[in-house]
Amino acid sequence: MSNQLKLTKDPIWELLRKVTIPASIGSLFQTFYNLVDTWFAGKISAQAISAIAKSFPLYFLIIAVGVGVGASTNALIGNSIGEKKINKASLYVAQSIIFALFVSILVAFLGINTSAFFLSVMGSDAASINLSKDYLDVIFYGTAIFMVQISLNGTLNAQGDTKSYRNVLIAGFFLNIVLNPLFIFGYGFVPAFGISGLAIATVVAQSLGLFYLIYKVNSCKLRNYLKLECFIPKIQLIKDLASQAFPIVFSMLFIGIGIFVILYFIGKFGELATAGYGAALRIEQVFLLPVIALNTAVLSIGGQNFGAKKYNRIQELYFNALKFGSGFMAIAGLIIYFNAHFLVSLFTQNPVAIEHGEIYLKVAAMIGPIYPVFFISSGLFQAIKKPIYSLYMSILRLTAIPFIALWYVINIRKGDYVDIFYTILTTNWIMGLMVLLFVFSLFNKILRQK
Repeated sequence: MSNQLKLTKDPIWELLRKVTIPASIGSLFQTFYNLVDTWFAGKISAQAISAIAKSFPLYFLIIAVGVGVGASTNALIGNSIGEKKINKASLYVAQSIIFALFVSILVAFLGINTSAFFLSVMGSDAASINLSKDYLDVIFYGTAIFMVQISLNGTLNAQGDTKSYRNVLIAGFFLNIVLNPLFIFGYGFVPAFGISGLAIATVVAQSLGLFYLIYKVNSCKLRNYLKLECFIPKIQLIKDLASQAFPIVFSMLFIGIGIFVILYFIGKFGELATAGYGAALRIEQVFLLPVIALNTAVLSIGGQNFGAKKYNRIQELYFNALKFGSGFMAIAGLIIYFNAHFLVSLFTQNPVAIEHGEIYLKVAAMIGPIYPVFFISSGLFQAIKKPIYSLYMSILRLTAIPFIALWYVINIRKGDYVDIFYTILTTNWIMGLMVLLFVFSLFNKILRQK
């Protein structure tokens, strides 16, 4: 908790453990949450699973902006605490909420009005587009709830508190198990909403989580300095948040664009290929959870240490996080590879979809050990106020290089479904090694010079 952890003084390994474990558990239940959604979508139809999979790049618009809001809040509050500027940290708490509300309006407007176009580009027919929109429209209408929730979580993370959001995600998971069938199939006075019910359950659970985070922020140390006048919009502070957030947002958007690119090429092999990939992608996310949590840990711990100018601790933090993350993903990769068929079959009984999902999972297992480089490096860039590097990394890794490579493999070499993923395997490893070399240079040329 924030009053127990000394992010600029406690041993790095101890901090990694205390910050990463709650964040991992929270992310685990968030992924379980998504897996439950996928499972219930499968109870509707295989087409519903495909619709959810194709919705993800668009849903990712919300996630991307949310990550930007949360990361900018975390970094700037953490830097301010490290500099011992508590009043400024409290101002960022209030201004982040204002910023979150503003961007949520933009995201909702864009999402509701452009989703049909992007779904059609991915090759969805009219029926599939309608299914995806039934789900997405509800999600986009609830954007403000999610954004403020993420803003408050950023405030708590900056103080080392990753337990509160963990509790929200755990509670949300169990609520989802109850609410999904209630809103999908109906019961009593509650009508059956079908695939829209998945989204309604999500928004209701997020609303309840928001109230809990408001309570936790109201109980933290920064609350003592949080006055009503702090909520008057202050252009310079909002600009600070925006300048930190937008490179992160765009770097995250390129994850969605990257998935969009992959889905574009997978779509050439039919709806069942997409369904298999969608199910496999959910499974892969479970094994990525500790790595994602390490991103949070590096950002939270690194932010305060950067503000306190303790650059050697940042370097120690980065490489210890990388050792743990890559080791974990190597072991996880073995589990995924030898159990791929079984894991995909948990979500669909269609043999063609299972076959396609199994192919992707086996390749993903081989990509696994290099994934931590991207997540941990992104946390580092955000902590040291260089979020633009995350953007450059995402553009190259997720869009530019894969699109060129996949276009060549599919259109020139006439590759098949399997070739898509071996191409992704190759580009990820090449890019990962390039990022490592850049980080080595960054520590030598920037951090050690300060």
